[in-house]
Amino acid sequence: MNINLKMPKLKFRKIKMDTVEDLANVDIDYEKMQKENLKKKRTEPYETTHYKTVKEFFTKSINEFATRPCILEKPDHKEPYKTYTYKEFGDDVIALGTAMIKLLNLKDKRVIIIGETQYDWYISYMAMLCGVGIAVPVDRELPENELENVVRRSRASAIIYSPKKEDDIKKIKENIPEVEYFIEMKSDKDLSGKDVGIKYLVENGKRIVNSGDNSFMDIEIDPEEFKVLLFTSGTTSNSKGVMLCNRNLAENINAVNAYVKIYPTDIFFSVLPLHHTYESTIGFLVPIAIGCSIAVCEGLRYIVPNLQEAKPTAVLTVPLLVESIYKKINETIKKSHKEKLVNSMIHITNGLKSVGIDIKKKVFKEIYDNLGGNIRIIVSAAAPIDKKVGNWLEDIGILFLQGYGLTETAPIAALTPDYKPMVGSAGKAVVQAQIKVDNPNENGEGEIMIKSPTLMLGYYEDEEATREAIEPDGYFHSGDIGYINEEGFIYITGRSKNVIVTQNGKNIYPEEIEMLLDKIPEIKEVMVYGKAPEGEEAKRKDDKELIITARVIPDREKIEELHGNISDDEIKKIIWEQIKGVNKKLTSYKAVKSLELKEGEFEKTSTMKIKRYKELQKDKK
Repeated sequence: MNINLKMPKLKFRKIKMDTVEDLANVDIDYEKMQKENLKKKRTEPYETTHYKTVKEFFTKSINEFATRPCILEKPDHKEPYKTYTYKEFGDDVIALGTAMIKLLNLKDKRVIIIGETQYDWYISYMAMLCGVGIAVPVDRELPENELENVVRRSRASAIIYSPKKEDDIKKIKENIPEVEYFIEMKSDKDLSGKDVGIKYLVENGKRIVNSGDNSFMDIEIDPEEFKVLLFTSGTTSNSKGVMLCNRNLAENINAVNAYVKIYPTDIFFSVLPLHHTYESTIGFLVPIAIGCSIAVCEGLRYIVPNLQEAKPTAVLTVPLLVESIYKKINETIKKSHKEKLVNSMIHITNGLKSVGIDIKKKVFKEIYDNLGGNIRIIVSAAAPIDKKVGNWLEDIGILFLQGYGLTETAPIAALTPDYKPMVGSAGKAVVQAQIKVDNPNENGEGEIMIKSPTLMLGYYEDEEATREAIEPDGYFHSGDIGYINEEGFIYITGRSKNVIVTQNGKNIYPEEIEMLLDKIPEIKEVMVYGKAPEGEEAKRKDDKELIITARVIPDREKIEELHGNISDDEIKKIIWEQIKGVNKKLTSYKAVKSLELKEGEFEKTSTMKIKRYKELQKDKK
């Protein structure tokens, strides 16, 4: 999963634990609470929905929840959240979709959506899914050259963009004349040549709809029709494009509803980038289907005040953010000298909860208040998380769930049921999916194979890669190594696939870097991998971030030809200087940080591919 976060310093209020002293004065009906909590115990999935398309639940929700808050967005940091109701959201989606088809002739065409999370991103994506054409959500952090690659490869007819991407858009206008329209978010500028503001389209779309034109809502969606194109990584010519349909997305909603009880009163807090399916599906489409509200975080530097103002009940995040909150709150508890008291109350409240009495929210009220006061669910996905963090969240009464999936599964393949949390597991296969371990070893570990209606249509314009990834019986090679316990919970223990997942969930595809390094004449062969910090470096790196490392077999004949007979130290210096040049062509998180020289050969498959997993296993031995 391709999610990049740079954590700022978080500031929380002092924890005094005054509520513990006042607990004796709080009126708690323990007997009633015990009966209610014991009644909630269940072992089977909830009755779920059976949506086939996004348009199906979009239409239902904008009618059923018309007056309820849908999207909460801050106009600027000083102003309070502005609320868009479901009716306003629905009207704007229908108007935008109508205008894009009637005024811009974009029916069935590809449209890139790029920008930070905002109301206009939501209505753009929904308009595409409900009938305009094929949505191509793109990482707003892509440098201009990589963005151009995406535009060319997707053959986009239009780009909906944030004003912050204006400089890149100017270059694309010059370099790719095939793009027909450039639609600017937050703008009301009239249609002039190829340029138009999204507000102009919405207002004119409303006029068309008000005149009696219901053609947009009359469009019937084929659940199997290619509707979303997502590139798995930035984008050299080797990156894969994942093709999704409405069925993939709708089945995610059905899957979540079977395992997690969510209510229209829930408020989701949107902190992750929307171009990724984790946020755009689970953080956007799921709450829309249920009638929840979505509060947009202004940015990580504002996460604490935004949490306290929006008062969300559910947060989707990645381990880096959860671990940062955990560390900061525990630092605050230590500074207040309340560590022993908090630990004692965890033991006491755990004991009470085991007999059906849950007073955690009252006991740990100050911790909850730091997070807005109403948090009940935190979901972590995209990368492994320290088990003690999940256990701590459960200890203070927050339901901690983990999800597992890939862009190829749109994204959910497994999820922790809320009625049986299992910290440390990646969850159970969702109700519609079958997950198995291929060719398990003596420990039951092997490649995780997934068969699910959430699974992609295939890789864009790459039938060979699709055939390699999906077996004739429908099982998908996840590339992840793991095992499944007797209760059906999945544990991921490693990755056979080449993707490097950083601590904050950003995906790095080694082949992209290797293609560039292979051009260095002094390099015979190279394997790029993520190396855990060791020794003094490990002590310095509190975040345990992987170090992008190039393991190189030098081309000694070429080196002698170019530089004469030189030492290994000199070879390493020459190659490192060349790598620094390559790093300039890469986004910062992909840059190679370490170089290793290797003698001999890499262990390879019969098709001469490096057995990365075996190579790294040698290191462990």
